[in-house]
Amino acid sequence: MNVLRTIQSPMDIQSIKARFGIIGNAPALNHALHVAGQVAATDLSVLIVGESGVGKEAFSNIIHSLSTRKHNPFIAVNCGAIPEGTIDSELFGHEKGSFTGAVDHRKGYFETVNGGTIFLDEIGELPLGTQARLLRVLETGEFIRVGSSKVQKTNVRVIAATNKELLELAAHHKFREDLYYRLSTVPIRVPALRERQEDIGLLFRKFAGDFAERYRSQSVQLDSGAQQLLLNYPWPGNVRELKNIAEQVSVLATDKLITADVLADVLPRRLPTTTASLLPTLSHAPNTHGADAGSTERDILYKLFFELKKDMNDVKSLLFEMTHGSFQAGAQYGSGSENLLPSVSFPENTGNNFGGVAPVVMQSVRPMTQHEEVEESLSLTDREKELIIKALKKHRGRRRDAASELGISERTLYRKIKEYDIDE
Repeated sequence: MNVLRTIQSPMDIQSIKARFGIIGNAPALNHALHVAGQVAATDLSVLIVGESGVGKEAFSNIIHSLSTRKHNPFIAVNCGAIPEGTIDSELFGHEKGSFTGAVDHRKGYFETVNGGTIFLDEIGELPLGTQARLLRVLETGEFIRVGSSKVQKTNVRVIAATNKELLELAAHHKFREDLYYRLSTVPIRVPALRERQEDIGLLFRKFAGDFAERYRSQSVQLDSGAQQLLLNYPWPGNVRELKNIAEQVSVLATDKLITADVLADVLPRRLPTTTASLLPTLSHAPNTHGADAGSTERDILYKLFFELKKDMNDVKSLLFEMTHGSFQAGAQYGSGSENLLPSVSFPENTGNNFGGVAPVVMQSVRPMTQHEEVEESLSLTDREKELIIKALKKHRGRRRDAASELGISERTLYRKIKEYDIDE
């Protein structure tokens, strides 16, 4: 008979931290660990909620390792990284000839992990058809391979994770509400790094020490100004971003005492509030036509085009002022406007002889109106491809981080990389 292992004492939570390398003492983190320890001994479905980079996969490992299934298989599946056309085959398997390229039958994850635990990361990226299949597995333990009519049974514990509001997606008909309630039998919220400021310094020192050992160098230290800057930064990439910053500082810093100026050069630049407020945003009205959830991609491109158009209009306004000033000073050329128009010198001549040099004809130029807008010729495809290449380069080919930077899913990024034939 299984007994629910209740973790109540601080000593139990500390033992979990030591075993799984969890660093921090924030109350929200301790509560999440407490819930994970309590639910581990059961077979209940768990939904782990938290922003990208907070360490949701670590909690899935904790739950599996403390459960009665710990000696059985555990597999982590990133739902956003699998193309929509193949995800059913990956999860549930397929029969030979069920689709083009299916040269043999294949077992899916729910069959191969029978008796163990499957971790479905980015569960919000699952297509609606796959969500219906998953709901059947959760409710009855049954599934059908793609291209088959034979019902098979499986005994798999499902742990899901998301960085999105699933109920909001359900309101927009992009996620099944019944699946949400079936998954979130026990929800665990992993706090963002900005919500556990007391842990930022501890984490940075741990990462800096690890990198110093790896690169066989002296560990970097932060002065008081750098420490304060570290606390004030919002950390949109959470623990993953903090680890990247610690690695950059450890590798690039010549002086091992890091000042605020040095740290500021490493931290990503963020748009000022005044600039961000001017950027256009799209309405998040419910989509009843089944359109693709690609509004975030358009947001990025709209912002880029807005900034480009603003810059071009500024340049054109400057040209207008220069040209307008030149024409105003045309009758009084020499009254200070000489530097606005190019000077033209003619060879000395007599009569109509210009010394073999054709005379320069000054054609009239239509003055630009101050309110005239620039008509750019911009390729949407080229700009989108350029943004993706820059994001991949910035994050050193890490697709998940690049997708987070662009505001799109990792699956969408994967599709765009193949579509544009981007060499990583």
